[in-house]
Amino acid sequence: MSSRSRTPRPDVTALARGIRAGERAVLARAITLIESKRADHQQAARELVQELLPLTSKAVRVGITGMPGVGKSTTIDTLGTYLTGKGHRVAVLTVDPSSTRTGGSILGDKTRMPRLANDANAFIRPSPASGTLGGVAAKTRETMLLAEAAGYDVVLVETVGIGQSEITVADMTDFFLVLMLPGAGDELQGIKKGVVEIADLIAVNKADGDNVKRATVAVAEYRAALHILTPRSPNWTPPVMAYSALTGAGIGDLWAQVLLHRDRLSASREFADTRRAQQVKWMWAMIEERLVGRVKADPDVKARLPALEKAVAEGRLSPAVAAEEIAQAMGV
Repeated sequence: MSSRSRTPRPDVTALARGIRAGERAVLARAITLIESKRADHQQAARELVQELLPLTSKAVRVGITGMPGVGKSTTIDTLGTYLTGKGHRVAVLTVDPSSTRTGGSILGDKTRMPRLANDANAFIRPSPASGTLGGVAAKTRETMLLAEAAGYDVVLVETVGIGQSEITVADMTDFFLVLMLPGAGDELQGIKKGVVEIADLIAVNKADGDNVKRATVAVAEYRAALHILTPRSPNWTPPVMAYSALTGAGIGDLWAQVLLHRDRLSASREFADTRRAQQVKWMWAMIEERLVGRVKADPDVKARLPALEKAVAEGRLSPAVAAEEIAQAMGV
């Protein structure tokens, strides 16, 4: 008998009970269940999320991005500590499909966010150490729901990867915060137009000491840049502000903007409409992920894939024809 067949099925009822009670160890075990690739674990995870669904969707969800060196970790540590000091319970999740910086371990985050890592009212969970963006994002969404069911009323989702991960995080949160550095210069630090277009707030960090003047100049430059872009919401014009993650100056004002944004969009029903649209988008993303997984697991497709990929890479076969061969092999 294999070790897998001897492993008892996860007790969904016990996990749900522990999460409702806010037990961090149980929450961590449930997230590990969600991240598992075993079919029985995936089934149990789906049942668990469905059972806890009525307790979700009440938290404030904030996505945070910024280039390396901008101080994302310090900002999250400072903001999270500010919020727990105000009586909130804060969960920090990361979306990082390409890096193995933590290997799925929380140890890396204890170094990056020392105060939150030791805060009884905070919970930090890195993304799985590897995988496709779609797969990691799906796990992060499910993790978010479990954290909300466990009573965390603020969820901070950090994008550590680059490019598409920023769009993905914006699509799973209510508010998207883009962090910048002082001394932007004419190139605006090479910030991608697409990231600025999805920002709900641009915040210039390190506005302390000798950097205060440069931060003020950077704020003016980013405001000018935003004037030529159309806001993604008719009910919100993204502000630009300066703050210091090191001293905490401006952190309260930053959070006030998050709450103001929520109030504005809630008053126009845009907030509820966006949440509903996100739910449907998540469903389709998970359908796509499962279908791709089924295709790759099909024995006939697996046998054909190396030759098809080689032919496509060498220009001997068009991607469309190769896709059609795979579809026919699947009977689609």
